[in-house]
Amino acid sequence: MAIAPIDLQTLFTQLDKVGKSHMTQRETQPIQQAIQAVQLQKKTEEQINQINQTQDTGDGAEKVNDHGHKQHEGSGKERQDKEELELEEKKRILELSDPALGKKIDISL
Repeated sequence: MAIAPIDLQTLFTQLDKVGKSHMTQRETQPIQQAIQAVQLQKKTEEQINQINQTQDTGDGAEKVNDHGHKQHEGSGKERQDKEELELEEKKRILELSDPALGKKIDISL
């Protein structure tokens, strides 16, 4: 398929617009990067200067009641569930490890 001379005329008239748009894209890219760098720097400074909220200590925390005695927080069922989860985690780790690992010592040279 050949290009007709009329098509070339329209292409040549549009070349300056294409060139200008490419030039503006090249110029704005470093400016946008600089703006993003400044925003990131401000955000990190705000995070550094921000006071962090305290985190919840969890189910196993102890509290002191009005009489000065320590009391354990959480119900017995919650503690039992937590212990069961810990046991299941330990079993899973043992299943993944080699049973002969650490049982034999190789003293050959």
